[in-house]
Amino acid sequence: MTATASPPQLPPQRSAGRIILVALPLVLFIGLVVAFIFRLGNDDPSRLPSALIGHPAPATVLPPLDGLNTDSGAAVPGLSAEALRGHVSVVNVWASWCVPCHDEAPLLRELHGDKRFQIVGINYKDVPENARRFLGRYGNPFDAVGVDANGRAAIEWGVYGVPETFVIGRDGKIAFKLVGPITPENIDNVLKREIEKALNAGS
Repeated sequence: MTATASPPQLPPQRSAGRIILVALPLVLFIGLVVAFIFRLGNDDPSRLPSALIGHPAPATVLPPLDGLNTDSGAAVPGLSAEALRGHVSVVNVWASWCVPCHDEAPLLRELHGDKRFQIVGINYKDVPENARRFLGRYGNPFDAVGVDANGRAAIEWGVYGVPETFVIGRDGKIAFKLVGPITPENIDNVLKREIEKALNAGS
């Protein structure tokens, strides 16, 4: 009777290495899932890190949105380096093609009713006609709108993705950053609270 040949045995070191190679993608996948669940369950966007908090806002100079005028017919200015000094500012990075920006637009209009601070828009990689149409549809909440056509200003501001909103103190420093859209859930207990802090600082 012919004996059945046994399969060759891998040396212990090669066997362990093979197991690691096979398991590594699974471990990475599980890690990504855990990170995604954590991000999904994080209801406080302010917990996301920003290296710019407490530092001066970038001295960004951006041209105005061509053809955008106030109700009185005056041209809405762009963004200058001096525009964010001496008073509290809310800087919103937005675009007409950004779906969450449409959802937060009425809430920005609500904020615009408070004249203790100014609201500045950075229009990100947009088509001017579409941006004007967007503001015509929802109403313009911005005291100034700078056009970031190539996205360079957003990089300077450390933007993860539109929309994002910053609170700038009178000292010109970034006091708070909200990653993601303004929502009915965070406008009162997060954003307005941070604006009040900035308004009360040094008053």
